[in-house]
Amino acid sequence: MRRRGVTRVALSALLGGSLVLPGPPEPVMEVGFVEAYPGTAAAMRAAGPPYADWAADGRRFLVFDPRGDGRAVEVLGDLAGADRIAVLVPGVGSTLADFDRGLGGVPRRAPSVQAAQLYRQIRSSDPTARVAVLAWLGYDPPDGLVGAASDADARRGATGLARLLRELVARRPAATITLIGHSYGALVAALAAAHAPAQVTDVVSLGGVGAGVPRAGDLRAGLRFWAAEAPSDWIRRVPPVRLAGLGYGRRPGDPAFGARPLPVDGVSGHDDYLDTGTASLIAVAAVVRGAGPVEDAR
Repeated sequence: MRRRGVTRVALSALLGGSLVLPGPPEPVMEVGFVEAYPGTAAAMRAAGPPYADWAADGRRFLVFDPRGDGRAVEVLGDLAGADRIAVLVPGVGSTLADFDRGLGGVPRRAPSVQAAQLYRQIRSSDPTARVAVLAWLGYDPPDGLVGAASDADARRGATGLARLLRELVARRPAATITLIGHSYGALVAALAAAHAPAQVTDVVSLGGVGAGVPRAGDLRAGLRFWAAEAPSDWIRRVPPVRLAGLGYGRRPGDPAFGARPLPVDGVSGHDDYLDTGTASLIAVAAVVRGAGPVEDAR
């Protein structure tokens, strides 16, 4: 028994411990639609502040689970009547505690803030748009850069996102769906989109680490892949390699990947892509609306 324990420790050290070895399985989550709103509101009230305040403000959630790092899927707009649906997938370190306040207390990093800014931009461009924007914290992102060196969490997240996509397509078969991933979330979105239904027409990578494939053309036929990568984004310093299950290969923002480029005027650093007034926010809103070539907006 002692020898077995020593062997296990040695193997863990050799492979980098939790960096390489698979983590615990992703908990199975029920995918809901608008019928879930009353139940999630009741769960938020029972959880107390600040979540009870969210329910009191009339915010609507398909999923709310405060256990562990937490899960939340917030909906802005009329999902039941939407012709255009956008799903935002956050990246490393995102938790329920930071869903509103943002990582490190920086609001522009908050999934709910980013979703609200995108929704407002879409409606300001077309007040008649039948659109819904979902802030999807439906998976457990890595806690830091070391854990993010593996795509294991992204693959588990992509499985959960695929369940949501199947539900959306079943309920709104005529709607078009755009997946928008930031940083590590771009990898989750791309993996989920690879075998997604045809209603998923576009994937947007914002400072993305990777897409699970070396070129945009290797994803599902007919899928449009867009990428924004600011010159000041530190993601450019991530080596474009993949070896023994570590790393992500070529970044979506690398011209050699073949994504359709998005403008990044006004973006500073890694977290500003959906800030009000940035060219990238305007362009992403145009993609969701299906308003024609984004090149026209540059």
